[in-house]
Amino acid sequence: MPPRPTYRWYHKLFAVLLATACLIIGIFLLIFPWTPAWDNNYFAGLSATWQHWWRNLYVRGAISGIGIVNLYISLVEVFRLKRFSQR
Repeated sequence: MPPRPTYRWYHKLFAVLLATACLIIGIFLLIFPWTPAWDNNYFAGLSATWQHWWRNLYVRGAISGIGIVNLYISLVEVFRLKRFSQR
């Protein structure tokens, strides 16, 4: 059997921070496109073309889909945290 890798404190910290960051970004991307603040920002008013795309429901759904992917990555990272446990 190959030797088990040794993990240091910064490996564990990075894994926890990655899971936390993906969770926060995922929740934000899932919810924010459907709030009124989405239409009232700098990028929505740049041009008529941008405004057309910004208000498109498919674009909002795609951004929410990216949020779901981030939530999935966060969930996978949380379950992978047990690799740091000693057996």
